[in-house]
Amino acid sequence: MRARTESLDSAAAGDWVSREFLEAAFAERRKALADDPTVPLFFGRVDYRPDAPDVGGESLHVGRRHITDERGDPMVVDWRAPVSRAFYRASRSEPLGLALRRRYGFVRGRLTGFEDEAFGEARPSGAAQVEDEYSALLEAEIERPRVGPMRDIVATIQPEQDVIVRADLSRSVCVQGAPGTGKTAVGLHRAAYLLYAHRDQLSRQGVLVVGPNASFLRYIGDVLPALGEMAVGQTTIEELVATTLRHAHAKATVRGSDPAPVSVLKGDARMAEVLSRAVWSHLVAPTEGLVVPRGAARWRVPAYEVEETIATLRSREVRYAAARAMLAQRLAHAVLVKMENAGDSPDDRVQDAVARSRPVKQYVDAVWPAVDPARVVLRLLSDPDFLATAADGLLSADEQRLLLWPKPAKAPGSAPWSLADAVLVDEAHDLVARQPSLGHVVLDEAQDLSAMMLRAVGRRCTTGSATVLGDLAQTTTAWGVGSWPRALAHLGKPDAVVDELTRGFRVPGEVIEYAARLLPRIAPELTPPVSVRRARGELDVVATDPLGALPAAVSRVLERVGSVGLIVPDALVADVVRVLDGHPLAVVGTSDREQVEFDVRLDVVPASLAKGLEFDHVVLVEPAAIAAGEPDEVTGLRRLYVCLTRAVTSLVVLHGEPLPAALR
Repeated sequence: MRARTESLDSAAAGDWVSREFLEAAFAERRKALADDPTVPLFFGRVDYRPDAPDVGGESLHVGRRHITDERGDPMVVDWRAPVSRAFYRASRSEPLGLALRRRYGFVRGRLTGFEDEAFGEARPSGAAQVEDEYSALLEAEIERPRVGPMRDIVATIQPEQDVIVRADLSRSVCVQGAPGTGKTAVGLHRAAYLLYAHRDQLSRQGVLVVGPNASFLRYIGDVLPALGEMAVGQTTIEELVATTLRHAHAKATVRGSDPAPVSVLKGDARMAEVLSRAVWSHLVAPTEGLVVPRGAARWRVPAYEVEETIATLRSREVRYAAARAMLAQRLAHAVLVKMENAGDSPDDRVQDAVARSRPVKQYVDAVWPAVDPARVVLRLLSDPDFLATAADGLLSADEQRLLLWPKPAKAPGSAPWSLADAVLVDEAHDLVARQPSLGHVVLDEAQDLSAMMLRAVGRRCTTGSATVLGDLAQTTTAWGVGSWPRALAHLGKPDAVVDELTRGFRVPGEVIEYAARLLPRIAPELTPPVSVRRARGELDVVATDPLGALPAAVSRVLERVGSVGLIVPDALVADVVRVLDGHPLAVVGTSDREQVEFDVRLDVVPASLAKGLEFDHVVLVEPAAIAAGEPDEVTGLRRLYVCLTRAVTSLVVLHGEPLPAALR
């Protein structure tokens, strides 16, 4: 296929424009056909029974991409193709037309073995026979050491995961997933599936992945490209709204921070109505009519008629700026009607000229002035009287005082914008001008977003769909909404289906059961997760001087195969790096470093950035300090739950302070 692409010649194009287009298309095709020899092109095979509809008697290999031979016949079918569905979902009770399913084992691109699962009486010879629910090759793939960033799971997608991955584009899906259930991978693979199934539509409309922080995005950044999808945007909620803030004012940046109570209040859904009142409060009731001189005549639109026009536009619930533009046209139309009644015969060109005329523009500026979203929010947070008017009946006097900046700002470029403030600007911006909608948005760690943050993400997919991923037990922000129905309502997707994943394929039994002791305190309503891995993993809890014992503990873990994550309280990061001087390491979340996170075997992970990451071996330092680093006990235990569940093979807990009660 690469050779055929290389042989294509753009010289046959009729003109230089066509030639440039063809050369760009050929370059894209060559890029799409690039190959990593260490990644196998296929990982399974399906043999259909002779009586299977449409594909009776066919034997098809399943892989990451569609591969054809010289005649164009398929040698490997894409894992996302409808014909591949049976590879993931067939069972003894529902074989879905299969006679045989084969799984292949590879090590760095070299075939090492295969297993057959027969759906019927015939049993092939020469391959291991699968009797258990999980084959040895499937288990080996799950158990394979994690080195570097996150990888795809196309070879190990389970039936309950495949149902979510292949959900139709028109459906929004929410996945409540316990640690290790693969919810992030499911969301990414759903994005890849939708791009395959709806390529033309989503290529135009776009797909966006929203993650909790930049380190998380770097960790998952290789998954979609490995599946052949290069054009999916990835961002964080902070960058999403900071872009809007910069668009509102080039010099405005997110550089401030708020205490937790202030962030909670700014993230409250009531702020949407406060902002709506603030934006629309700029309308001014007309006291005088509009007078438009045209030639020797002067045409007048009385104030009461203008007021009726403004009321009509307000009732249509269009955006502020769009309605403002409509007002100019409505006033011009009123002038034209008067011209016609006087015997003139004006056309649309006259109406456009009147709408652009100085008297109409000045009149519109007076009764419907232009609004700067950043300045509206700046005024709300700096002007007590303006805030009191907009928040009347919505926020108490104490809440209003809490919202106000300690030192009022005079210009957006010098204001101490926080993340929560930028979210408010994003809301105000949407009240003024509609946010363009994408075709699909994947939102990970959604449980940590406030109502206003969820509204900001929801605006990016008003006419599209969403895949919402998260775990209520891992809510570590004070402003999280705490309920999936409420979160989906704020997102604008109240009809989304909520699926719960509880079978863990990543976290071993010893570790997940230890961490699950915290669930009755942090999320009693959730079903405790169950590890389906045969390997129970290793758990070692050691009472010691953590910093003193750390070098020896890390050295022992580094002797083993796989990635190592050293999860520590944020306040101890500098001390830990000092104690481990001489070990090649990277600190997750820092930018001034020689080593890049996930590119070395040892990553030092501040507890606040551990969410979403995974390592073969985890050394966790001072659990009590991790929990104490949060504003309240429940949030602290949730943070600890997150940190305890990052291990894939082994977990070593070093503590000098007494453990939280549930873990003793």
